[in-house]
Amino acid sequence: MCGTCGCGTADVRVGVCDGGAAAGSGRLHDHAHDHAHGQVVDIEAALLAKNDHLAAHNRAWLAERGIVVLNLMSSPGAGKTSLLSRTIADVAPVRPVTVIEGDQETRIDAERIRSTGVPVVQINTGAGCHLDADMLARGLAEVRPPDGSLVFVENVGNLVCPALFDLGESARIVVVSVTEGEDKPLKYPYMFAAADLVVINKVDLLPYVDVRLDRPAAHCRTVNPGVRVLPLSVTTGEGTADWYDWLRTSEPVTASGSRSG
Repeated sequence: MCGTCGCGTADVRVGVCDGGAAAGSGRLHDHAHDHAHGQVVDIEAALLAKNDHLAAHNRAWLAERGIVVLNLMSSPGAGKTSLLSRTIADVAPVRPVTVIEGDQETRIDAERIRSTGVPVVQINTGAGCHLDADMLARGLAEVRPPDGSLVFVENVGNLVCPALFDLGESARIVVVSVTEGEDKPLKYPYMFAAADLVVINKVDLLPYVDVRLDRPAAHCRTVNPGVRVLPLSVTTGEGTADWYDWLRTSEPVTASGSRSG
């Protein structure tokens, strides 16, 4: 599926998580991969150009309806789903919230989100390692978020490809945990350079890991000067007030493409 990273052909399945069978399924596209260098570059350029075109359509659709879409990206285990569950409990009573879950397989995270009572759609990407603009459009068509609502997109756990694909989102949020060490922003600079916000999760574990909080924050700003960094703990609630303040200031994307941050 991904001409950028060569991850193979994806069998993408999109379905509302209602405890029953998936509402929709289908194959997004197939590529016959030729690994000759020039053709791989051509495929990558064409894939990204097509994605950007679709992202522009998403942006216009979201802007017309005043919908804020936040793209959450991280490596597996950083705490995206836990952050979403806690956020939904505190935010959904005062603002409509919808979630689009991205994983290669299973509906585990979507079922967890469904238990909070908010609408959720699961996108399984098969061999694909990221969501793209077409998948977001299909997810939005399935879940139909109300005008003025907040939509969280939990991207596939991966610190490389998700950063390359514009979804038409309002903002990109990278979640990293202190248990991952201090150097993730330096090892995966494109991901952190693309972020509008970096959340450093699991700060309650700082006494038990060899990490100084100021170092990953400094590394984030090395690759993305001026990026806002929010340390927090989903478990204890420390720092979540700042997270909710940031959410309140997030604005819908504009049709011209500017994002909140």
